[in-house]
Amino acid sequence: MKLRKVTAASAAVLALALSATACGSDDSDDADSGSSGGGTIKVGIKYDQPGLGLKEPDGSFSGFDVDVATYVAKELGYDADKIEFVETKSADRENAIARGDVKFIAATYSINDERKEKVNFAGPYLLAHQDLLVKTDSDITKGTDLNGKKLCSVTGSTSAQNVKEEIAPKAQLKEYGGYSECIAALQSGAVDAVTTDDSILAGFAAQDKYKGQFKLAGLKLSNENYGIGVKKGDTATTDKINAALTKMVSDGAWQEAVDANFGPANYKNEPAPKIGDIVS
Repeated sequence: MKLRKVTAASAAVLALALSATACGSDDSDDADSGSSGGGTIKVGIKYDQPGLGLKEPDGSFSGFDVDVATYVAKELGYDADKIEFVETKSADRENAIARGDVKFIAATYSINDERKEKVNFAGPYLLAHQDLLVKTDSDITKGTDLNGKKLCSVTGSTSAQNVKEEIAPKAQLKEYGGYSECIAALQSGAVDAVTTDDSILAGFAAQDKYKGQFKLAGLKLSNENYGIGVKKGDTATTDKINAALTKMVSDGAWQEAVDANFGPANYKNEPAPKIGDIVS
């Protein structure tokens, strides 16, 4: 009988412990439970965009989006060593959020109406523009100067096609598999200009091996409002990220990140956008 009483008591204690553990695991999934709960947070970024989201050979990460994501995660309660960066390619961003693969995504994620039907957006945190990257001694100063010149972009991108159709119909389009190939072609003289978002171009041009060789034309051919993607309907996390972005601008960390990641390419960034202020 004594043995049975001890076993019953132990079972009761075990049940209470399991109940407490279950409650704790629910709390650890909250966006602000990092410091108090000791958990981790998964954040989606690009792995292949220098100056924005790049996985370095040593396994570390660098870039403006990485700096923004790290700042935001800290405001949500997660120190840098509690962040797990997950590669999220452009075509899979909405699915990654919906599946719960990541808590939020900061990956040159332009806000538009179609995407807003699938995800919540915090921000914008950067206003970028489609632009041209040319050699520092290039005589290309306006879009029409591309007539008769070789213009490079990535296969499947609409950027170069838009330039050819709307600005320079006699431009010779060259398509490569990635922007790194376009930049190498520009360096060698195989093409005369590369086009995509100015932030992406500035990031590539800021690499040590390219410093001083290229410049942005500053044409502002489109407006790209970069936002942070959050699960559709998760207004609590969206509001917290917006508060974090506002603080990042006000305390100077936003401008420091811009200067550190884009400065070597003489990137003339727009002022930090206000939350919810979408430039069409």
